[in-house]
Amino acid sequence: MARSNDRAPRHADLSRPVRLLDESSIPSLLEGRKDPLILVLDGVQDPHNLGACLRTAECAGCAFVVITRKNSSPVNDTVRKVAVGAAESLPIVQANNLRNALVKLKEGGVWIAGTSDHKASQSLYAARLTGPLAIVLGAEGDGIRHLTAETCDFLLRIPMLGEVPCLNVSVSAGVCLFEAVRQRGVR
Repeated sequence: MARSNDRAPRHADLSRPVRLLDESSIPSLLEGRKDPLILVLDGVQDPHNLGACLRTAECAGCAFVVITRKNSSPVNDTVRKVAVGAAESLPIVQANNLRNALVKLKEGGVWIAGTSDHKASQSLYAARLTGPLAIVLGAEGDGIRHLTAETCDFLLRIPMLGEVPCLNVSVSAGVCLFEAVRQRGVR
């Protein structure tokens, strides 16, 4: 495990409760943050993927993560173990309506970038990922839903060189979030 600082590896404290917020909490979570980076997950159903995404979001310095209440893995013990403490330390918004959550982010000045292999999407590496930004990743297999994509300000794709059409959602989260970290000049 590569570490760029002296933080000791963490383990999930399953006795510590996970606090799930709803979309009405978004304005207060944005308050006082200059250029927040936010991860939005549209229906990630595998608990291992959800836990890995939470862990990656915490490591990338995300302000919070938005997940969907329906058609998503619950934040259970498996998620918490894979997240290695991120589920307890990172605010998690569990949205009843993802479109409403995205609108609240936009009202807070956040740009919404959806990941998609749609022809209109731009390469992740050509996109500007600085400033207040939420990156939306979709469910295993299906990707982001049509209405979610329509709500996004722009669409991104990770260039694929092989024959396999896509990456695992947690790997995609890592690629996208750390490209944003790189562009922000964080060292």
